[in-house]
Amino acid sequence: MNTDLMESLKIKTTEKVYTNLKPCELVEFAIKKNEGKLDANGAFVVETGKYTGRSPKDRFIVKQESTKSLVNWNDTNLSIEEEGFNKLYNKVLNYLNSKDLFVFDGYVGADKEYKMDISVVCEYASQALFATQLFRRPTKDELKEHKTEFTVIAAPGFKADAKEDGINSEAFVLINFEKKIVLIGGTQYSGEIKKSIFSIMNFLLPQKGVFPMHCSANIGKDGDTAVFFGLSGTGKTTLSADPDRNLIGDDEHGWSDKGVFNFEGGCYAKTIRLDKEKESQIFNALKFGAVLENVILDENRVPNFDDDRLTENTRGAYPVEYIENAELSGVGQNPNTVIFLTADAFGVIPPISKLTKEEAMYHFMSGYTSKLAGTERGITSPKATFSACFGEPFMLMNPAVYAKLLGEKIVKHNTEVYLVNTGWSGGEYGVGKRMDLKYTRAMVKAALNGELRNAEYEEHEIFKVLVPQSIKDVPSEILNPKNTWSDGNKYDEKAIELANKFNENFKKFKEVSEDIASAGPKAKVLSYN
Repeated sequence: MNTDLMESLKIKTTEKVYTNLKPCELVEFAIKKNEGKLDANGAFVVETGKYTGRSPKDRFIVKQESTKSLVNWNDTNLSIEEEGFNKLYNKVLNYLNSKDLFVFDGYVGADKEYKMDISVVCEYASQALFATQLFRRPTKDELKEHKTEFTVIAAPGFKADAKEDGINSEAFVLINFEKKIVLIGGTQYSGEIKKSIFSIMNFLLPQKGVFPMHCSANIGKDGDTAVFFGLSGTGKTTLSADPDRNLIGDDEHGWSDKGVFNFEGGCYAKTIRLDKEKESQIFNALKFGAVLENVILDENRVPNFDDDRLTENTRGAYPVEYIENAELSGVGQNPNTVIFLTADAFGVIPPISKLTKEEAMYHFMSGYTSKLAGTERGITSPKATFSACFGEPFMLMNPAVYAKLLGEKIVKHNTEVYLVNTGWSGGEYGVGKRMDLKYTRAMVKAALNGELRNAEYEEHEIFKVLVPQSIKDVPSEILNPKNTWSDGNKYDEKAIELANKFNENFKKFKEVSEDIASAGPKAKVLSYN
């Protein structure tokens, strides 16, 4: 038991505190406490109840001297006063005083210069297992030197009184930078634990000159590093898990002057419609020690990854060493290549295009992808979605802060940036079809091996990005998306519709230079007749 930690948090449970248990021990406790069950492959399967994803309207930052002028306060960065935090904190302490607790001591940040020691205090053994597999696990010697800098307290069984507690629902995620505590209640979705720590790093690292990124990263046999930005469902995890390259990490990284470093020690992959053949590395990682969230099992306890009856957001958490060719150091050189991923359901963005520095900053701040019909209530046709920095809910500062860091890194390290559309070709969703994964892999390979550095390009007439004329193992006719539509006029109409959405969205960014603001599509000039 970490007595000092418990005392500093004012936790006085009358039950037992279990610290840094092995995964097998945590699985035993989780089964004993009926938190879930093992599947046929040995992964521990839990149902998270009402909350099967993050609850963005329930995440609050405590407004303090250290945050009030730096946080970009908006509808994703909600504020709460210190008094409100303290009130809920005391309620949670009282709740936990009759509970067994499970504590994980570890850290985030593979680069020792920027690492942050953390502790995660959990009501549920299965969430302690999640933390153990997702964050970086210290060696015995490192554990002796461990000094908690931030603590996450996860009490999913505690339900808030929204009206009395001054928040929006029974669930809450409160981040207090001065007390260095994250307080989570009312939700068992473990992604809240992961993303709260990510949000903290996104606030602290820019103040040290480090660019925090919502991206995956891998490294080639010659040490060349690539990073992949993209929102959920764009293929970030799938494309970075490349059998010919070593995986640094699948989701959260920093880019310092020395290179890229993973924040975490594990992966948190979407598993809906997981394909054993196309995504074998992820499929094979879902074994004993892994945690599956909201995955349906058949009568033989075999996961049915196609079953979305609980949620489309089914998840699997596992340590990065479960990936055969993982880069266990968690670090790589300064990236040669940056790839932005979008799943464009309008079917109009080229499958791959090269971006100038200004275009890269524009598209980074835009953070575009599509929500599809059927995935959310009320969505009957593709809907353009913009999430600044490809992760707006986790970026506590103004998007221009992060874009500036990106631009500086691109120039300093001569980094190439490409926009890759893993979405639809030959028409919008419902008419065209999803881009073949083998072609996307071939395009990404061409970007990573340098084939596209000296390729011939043509500027897209609407989006202004540079489209390569040929790529090895890719049919040339699909590179210009207009060629894949049966009606070119309908393509223009739909492309202009999306381009105007880009331009309208970008109006909200007031603190950018004209060269970045003008790097977007020129659809207004081409209004379709």
